[in-house]
Amino acid sequence: MTTHIEDIRENHIQTIRLNRADKKNALTGDMYLSIAEALRSAQSDKGVRVTVLTGSGDSFTAGNDIGDFIVTSNAPRGEKSITQGPAPFPVFLSALMAAEKPVIAAVNGMAVGVGVTMLMHCDLVYAAAGVRFSMPFVNLGAVPEAGSSVLMPQMMGRQRAMELFLLGEPFSAETAKDLGIVNGVFSAERLLPEVMAVAARLAAKPPGALRETKRLVRQNGAALEAAIREEGRTFDAQLRTPESKEALRAFTERRPPDFSKFE
Repeated sequence: MTTHIEDIRENHIQTIRLNRADKKNALTGDMYLSIAEALRSAQSDKGVRVTVLTGSGDSFTAGNDIGDFIVTSNAPRGEKSITQGPAPFPVFLSALMAAEKPVIAAVNGMAVGVGVTMLMHCDLVYAAAGVRFSMPFVNLGAVPEAGSSVLMPQMMGRQRAMELFLLGEPFSAETAKDLGIVNGVFSAERLLPEVMAVAARLAAKPPGALRETKRLVRQNGAALEAAIREEGRTFDAQLRTPESKEALRAFTERRPPDFSKFE
């Protein structure tokens, strides 16, 4: 497991912490695989009843590490992905979606891109006041991922989801709560204690009933998996377009992108 992921287990609670604070916890391929490994191992660990996913420093995650994203092509979401693909992101997403035990996200700082879409697959989500969320997929010449093109319109309505996707502008923790992405907002100092208290309450409940409730709520996932595969194919294809290359190049060069020549 990479040192950029911490897996702490005590009192029936697993805490998976993104530990790359100097890079705003931007996710690399190794980090995706390590989170997946931690999630999968917890399913067979009788000492774990609940998982808490959080970040370190002042960020939850800034999304994909752009350098890793471009150079190693760790981004692909396509054909082989959702249950068996070798690419790190689908391995991570599959493990998160397959988790039978409750997963709680404690969004301690900014959440960008996958830092938002992964929340759609957590069972409870809490955020610190002042946290900013954003999904700049279109701004980077990409498209939504992780089933968010289906789950977000279901959650908040088509127009509000389109506003987040098309404009890609940051929004607050309070707005995320209003949209249904977040269950509750706490001060930065109270976030983790409050989340751990919720986790402790869940850990004290009948584990079988928790698992079966989660299974019932999440059944009929075939349509979602089909949407994820289609998102993956489109994401991969879009990354190869000149407009996406211009967006990513502009991002790394810290300049405004020029899309004037594209149709």
